[in-house]
Amino acid sequence: MSFLQTIDRLWGAAGTLCFPPHCTGCRADTERGVHVCEQCAETAERIVAPYCQRCSNPFDGAITDAFTCSNCADRDVHFECAIAPYRSSGIVRECIHAFKYNKALHLRAPLAKWLIESLADSRIASRPGDAFIPVPLHHVRFREREFNQAEELARLLSKQSGTPMWNALKRIRYTTTQTKLDRTERMENLRGAFRVRHTRRVKGRHLILVDDVFTTGSTVEECSRVLMRAGAASVRVITVARG
Repeated sequence: MSFLQTIDRLWGAAGTLCFPPHCTGCRADTERGVHVCEQCAETAERIVAPYCQRCSNPFDGAITDAFTCSNCADRDVHFECAIAPYRSSGIVRECIHAFKYNKALHLRAPLAKWLIESLADSRIASRPGDAFIPVPLHHVRFREREFNQAEELARLLSKQSGTPMWNALKRIRYTTTQTKLDRTERMENLRGAFRVRHTRRVKGRHLILVDDVFTTGSTVEECSRVLMRAGAASVRVITVARG
């Protein structure tokens, strides 16, 4: 357990003696351990059909059959599907940003609660995974942030589902921020950024890659490519939200 995680746990136990817990969205006082009130949770924008069967990109139309979006149709990807139960907007986006950039570790609980809904999707439930694989951070970024948001979420999912979490990937090359890059530039930026740490462990396994947000899919695609080249039987992706 890192120093930051220790402080977070101590604060969770003692902090409420001085300050009542509150909702991240509306700031209303809540019961201990509740960081998103029911009213704000109800505003979370779910992703519902119709959506792309490969990347879960929602489509505002009258499509009734399963389909693949144009972004997926024109490229080969190494993950079977990427599932996100919510859009990255409103309370979901606020929680992700506070957790990821403001070190609000207590928000990993509601985020994991939203994320675990992805396991009920038929694309996952029809063939449960052998392990959760968090997308890794480079050690420089880890020192800055003091935790890996994907690993924190994967660890909670592992405890709740009984499926093990493996740190099977390592980020071996530091990459610049991808915010202003398009999909092609992001893929080039990430080429060679990851390697598999435990090839024997992943070989022949059905793996579930875990991250916080799916934007263009460049990061999870590169991770999936490396895992498949190491002999994984399949890779599916789950994230809290889709950008």
